[in-house]
Amino acid sequence: MICRWMVVASALNLAVPAAVAAEPAFVVSPAGDDDGPGTLARPFATIAKARDAVRAMKRDAAGPVLVAIRGGAYYLKEPVVLTPEDSGAEGAAILYQAYQDETPVISGGTRLDLKWEPYQDGVMQAKVPAATFDQLFVDGEKQRLARYPNYDPDAQYFNGFSADCISPERVRRWRDPVGAIVHAMHRSHWGDFHYVITGVDEGGEPRLEGGWQNNRRMGMHGSHRFVENVFEELDAPGEWYLNRENSTLYFWPPEGIDLGTAAVEVALLKHLFEFQGSMDQPVKFITLRGLTLRHTLRTFMEIREPLLRSDWCIYRGGAVLMDGVEDCAIDDCTIDGVGGNGIFVSKYARRVDVTSCKIAEAGGNGVCFVGDPGAVRSPRFEYQETFDFEEIDRQPGPKTENYPKDCRVHDCLITRIGRVHKQSAGVQISMSKGVTVSYCSIYDVPRAGINISEGTWNGHLIEFCDVFDTVKETGDHGSFNSWGRDRFWHLGNCDLKEHPELPLLDAQTTTILRNNRWRCDHGWDIDLDDGSTNYHIYNNLCLHGGIKNREGFYRVVENNVMVDNGFHPHVWYDESGDVFRRNIVFRPYRPARMSSTDPWGKQMDYNFHHFPGRTGPATELQEGSKRDEHSIVGDAMFVDPGGGNYQVKEGSPAMALGFKNFPMDRFGVVSPKLKAEVKTPILPGAEAAQPPREDGSRAAGGKPNRDDALYTWLGAKIKNVVGMGEVSSLGLPGETGVLLVDVPKGRPAAKAGLQASDVILECNGTKVGAVADLLRLYRSAAPGNKVKLGVVREQSEITIEVIRNG
Repeated sequence: MICRWMVVASALNLAVPAAVAAEPAFVVSPAGDDDGPGTLARPFATIAKARDAVRAMKRDAAGPVLVAIRGGAYYLKEPVVLTPEDSGAEGAAILYQAYQDETPVISGGTRLDLKWEPYQDGVMQAKVPAATFDQLFVDGEKQRLARYPNYDPDAQYFNGFSADCISPERVRRWRDPVGAIVHAMHRSHWGDFHYVITGVDEGGEPRLEGGWQNNRRMGMHGSHRFVENVFEELDAPGEWYLNRENSTLYFWPPEGIDLGTAAVEVALLKHLFEFQGSMDQPVKFITLRGLTLRHTLRTFMEIREPLLRSDWCIYRGGAVLMDGVEDCAIDDCTIDGVGGNGIFVSKYARRVDVTSCKIAEAGGNGVCFVGDPGAVRSPRFEYQETFDFEEIDRQPGPKTENYPKDCRVHDCLITRIGRVHKQSAGVQISMSKGVTVSYCSIYDVPRAGINISEGTWNGHLIEFCDVFDTVKETGDHGSFNSWGRDRFWHLGNCDLKEHPELPLLDAQTTTILRNNRWRCDHGWDIDLDDGSTNYHIYNNLCLHGGIKNREGFYRVVENNVMVDNGFHPHVWYDESGDVFRRNIVFRPYRPARMSSTDPWGKQMDYNFHHFPGRTGPATELQEGSKRDEHSIVGDAMFVDPGGGNYQVKEGSPAMALGFKNFPMDRFGVVSPKLKAEVKTPILPGAEAAQPPREDGSRAAGGKPNRDDALYTWLGAKIKNVVGMGEVSSLGLPGETGVLLVDVPKGRPAAKAGLQASDVILECNGTKVGAVADLLRLYRSAAPGNKVKLGVVREQSEITIEVIRNG
């Protein structure tokens, strides 16, 4: 019979409503039989068989269809593929849903029935069917490939790293290193790289294949790396190794695991569900609800496609891949322990909803929305690629409709993603328009919680999210991270003052961040990086890292609270049109490469500098911005800062400037099931509302700042690189090096080719960490000899030679 459950994906993009009780059209059970009728008494055994039965039913009758999936494990031999032929219609949607309160587990692997025998030193061995797998689960817990160094839960990078992991001395210990895998951070922590060892050269150095996962291929970090899939490194409980030559699995079971009764599962597939449609023939009105998705292969070696002028490359796949879809949804599902991305919405998509889902322990991103580069006008892919004004297509907006639009992630818990590849995010948005991310809790991630690549085509809404414990392994990012390296960015032969329309060619509509709570302890709470344009940021509670706006246009930042931090303006265009007003900040502005004489932006005023014990004009803000005529300093009179309530009391002087209270108790997931297990950020505590000490610190034990004084060298003014602002604005690997502040014409530094904003990182092959290092190394050269300097200029490495004078 046809079920009359009304499951409609609303044109208003509302969440999929709860179903009304009715008989399912078909039932699937692990104990079923595909030769049966698919009833509750005689269910099908596979979802694919139910899909085919729905397809046949739709030829004879119209109406909504429910496929009820009973609890238990479903080990797929291939992904469940849904095509336009499997579509529902408005008022007649197709729903694949867990039966009642049961838990169906859709697995991309298989359960192994093994005969274990002792090998040596606690390691067990067993013959396995000939298969390729890189994820092993025992009693539901993921185990670790044999690795060096061993797993350390407290290590910041990769849970253990070592510079010597692929040194010739270590490689010589391995009988056969071919197939070993090297994972390494980018040298500047802008993501990571992955390689497979294909052999060893005569000097004992491993030959590496890979490194295409990051679009800024500047080389791996010297020490933040590790190696896995090496038999000789199987030396700790929980580690395993598969010898593919003789199909033998080696495993050191952790304490408490009885291999005689343990469930041993491995991953075999990359995807579990594939929605395969197109712009012309989309898959429509299909919902997956109440399913648990597990056990997919890791896909880090397939991350090859570069995103526009960024550090990112992407793999278009996930546990669920949706390509060419309309009005489809994933609701109340759990995605756990998959090797790559959780959900990937690719190219043409309209009104896709991901609601009330939990995504945890994913190897890659949580949810991705990534359009087709062919829909972008005048696309460029490498960071350094530029246009001339005459070259660009000046038609606004996209070239085609082949991209996600009007999609939503709502009421989702996304945590511990990026377990394998670190250039990842809880929600990643690229070449899309009008994506809403609402009431989500995102935390414990290696990079940004929410990332928006470029301004194509904006119009996104981020609201009531709780995003924290982010940027744990990468660097120079924020809990929210964006960039806008669009057609206008670094455009040659063009004066943007004469073409104010150019920044809005791609960033057509405003992206809004409102009513969120952010905390980033390793970067900025909100980080609008290179060229991010057309943003409205208001009613955000920032708990630690403040807000950063780097070179871009038309950003309005208002009515936010920046606890224990402030506003970070970086490298603004004179005509940026930026507005910063009616915000509460705890610190003076922290500019990077901003004018020290000209007013910043379009408007910076009516801001409140929280500093109990002081009253009057906000002179420190005024001195920085050359604006803030009406901004003041004083006690904001917070309601309960120790409890996380940074609303202000009646009579607060901030209210006199126009600041308005906004809700402080509506951040993150809302469904009872997710709220019962969600975590919340560490709160700054009441001491954050107190005035800073004379040295600018608020807590004991802080490290002293680097010397920020100016020095003269070869006629140029130089200084140490100091603070994250300079590190980020100059594109450096860390707080290191010597910045050239002023290089007058005709002086020796200028004659040698040095320029203002150059950063010296090496002198005669030796690292330059500070001014003292440069002066010492320079003076150690004999007078008249050439001194070779390693310089970073506009985020590119160059070499410049100067003559050691007398």
